[in-house]
Amino acid sequence: MTDQIPMTRDGYNRKRAEVARLEQDEMPVILEKIAAARDEGDLSENAEYHAQREAQGLLQARINKLKSDLARAVIVDPTKLPTDQVAFGATVVVRDLDLDDEEEFTLVGAGDEDYDAGRFLITSPIGQGLLGKKVGDQVEIPVPRGVLRYEVLSICYDER
Repeated sequence: MTDQIPMTRDGYNRKRAEVARLEQDEMPVILEKIAAARDEGDLSENAEYHAQREAQGLLQARINKLKSDLARAVIVDPTKLPTDQVAFGATVVVRDLDLDDEEEFTLVGAGDEDYDAGRFLITSPIGQGLLGKKVGDQVEIPVPRGVLRYEVLSICYDER
């Protein structure tokens, strides 16, 4: 995977801080628990030891994923993107052509997503489907459950 991951400076800094917290705060706690469990004797029947080793593996996988995201990060300055079309950082109001209701999406980078709050990754199917569209454009976006059909009603950029 050599795909670049667009993100704001804030999103990048949040991911970097999370890596530091995981490595400096959480990993040492797990290592201490592994050492304590190891001191209890026979490792083949030591459930605590095996549980902590598994926790260590899961934590390391999370750290590796965050580091991979940071290595592929491209910092995007939303002020330098076009304002008349959907781009990174845009808040887009669309009308669902099948349900005839309005939805609002803000297209964000990694570290800033919150799907419950309508903050979708620019690399998600919805983000990619709306990218480059202008007010009045209609779009069909293939998603796992079928095809979403939207009309772009408005585009705004809060941070500009």
